[in-house]
Amino acid sequence: MLPLQSFKDYASTNALFFPGQKILLAVSGGKDSVLMAHLFAQSGFMFGIAHCNFNLRADESQRDESFVRILSSNLGVPFHVTHFKTKAYAEEHKISTQMAARVLRYNWFEEIRNQHGYDVVALAQHQDDVIETVLLNLTRGTGIAGLHGIMPKRGSLIRPMLFISRSEIDGLIEANDLSYVEDSSNLGANYARNKVRHHVVPQLRELNPNLAQTFRQNVQRFAETEQVLQQVVSSLKQSIFLQKGNAWYLSIAQLKVLQPQQLLLFEMLREYGFSELVVATLLKALDKQSGTSFYSGTHRIVVDRSHLVLSELQVQDQPIVFVHPQDQRVKLPFHTLSVSYDEQPFFEKDNSKAFLDAGKLIFPLVVRTREPGDKFIPLGMTSFKKLSNFFIDQKVPLSEKDRVPVLVNGNGELIWIGGLRQDDRYKVTASTKKVAVLVLLPAIDIS
Repeated sequence: MLPLQSFKDYASTNALFFPGQKILLAVSGGKDSVLMAHLFAQSGFMFGIAHCNFNLRADESQRDESFVRILSSNLGVPFHVTHFKTKAYAEEHKISTQMAARVLRYNWFEEIRNQHGYDVVALAQHQDDVIETVLLNLTRGTGIAGLHGIMPKRGSLIRPMLFISRSEIDGLIEANDLSYVEDSSNLGANYARNKVRHHVVPQLRELNPNLAQTFRQNVQRFAETEQVLQQVVSSLKQSIFLQKGNAWYLSIAQLKVLQPQQLLLFEMLREYGFSELVVATLLKALDKQSGTSFYSGTHRIVVDRSHLVLSELQVQDQPIVFVHPQDQRVKLPFHTLSVSYDEQPFFEKDNSKAFLDAGKLIFPLVVRTREPGDKFIPLGMTSFKKLSNFFIDQKVPLSEKDRVPVLVNGNGELIWIGGLRQDDRYKVTASTKKVAVLVLLPAIDIS
């Protein structure tokens, strides 16, 4: 017997979907998604099955696809399948294979949902996935949003299996003699999640046999705490954010009295892509010279005398190029930037290269041209120098000044005046653990 009533109650309590709606089930062929398919079938809901073949495990990938195709046929429901060139996509976009698979599948699920009239997409994540996600988020660093782990519903994605644990799924699969396929990559400890699953969680269960229930209660508390925080943040934004044209003006005087200051400002700026590190540095710059700029991937903040001016990056703000930690070659308007890393600290006296302490870099880095008020500490010096004066000292022709790439850290500090001088604060020292080597190449050298 399957826990149909518990399944229906959980879906109803969390308003995951409503009678008469069509659900698209993401089914890999593993125990979790197979059980989900049978729960939907025996509950009488309308659904179809979608399967992604990532072509990462040779014969196993084809076996999984064939299994899910047969399962769909046996259940008498529509079957949707796609094949991805996952590794090629990862290489092209300079992301991990796992991230590539995630992006590809979610984009495809949404495409199928719209094409075939499905209302929501059901994922088979369960209680143990919540535990693993929270632990991973804590390990990597997270705000309150990361502490509630996986939510039952977010947009068009629903997770109707969060009412049940992995051990309960195993028992139901065996008791009901349900066929499934095993992904061999889940058995190893190569990925961070597998390490948490196979090594960390078992140790925690020895300390607390009711770990799933404890996490479920904690996650609920964290979710409610986040709701309260967002209400506070929403109220603060209404009083602090003043819109003028296409920009928002944030009163520095009001920001200074926020408590807790960094948390609240980060939450207000998070939707614009600013990281916690950038926000922390921004707060230290509130009393500094006007004109300092901070960037996210989509927005820019300029420190004015009495306000922070937040605006979206526009075409006229260009040329602005972002440098991410995985980038190796970055095309600039007049040059190509080569980026590499070395575990052994070293330095060469070559103005076309910058040797930076990678531990001090806050990504994404920004490459732009000069701006009024720019200043840095030239390598070998101990005090700031205006970039305009530095250009004069270096006898840079007026026609060339706007062609010189200026590399800016995520905290707004100038790191390198490309081809001329790097900043002394980012030089390689005896304590440097990793060196970022940047080389300015001709624009045509992009191979």
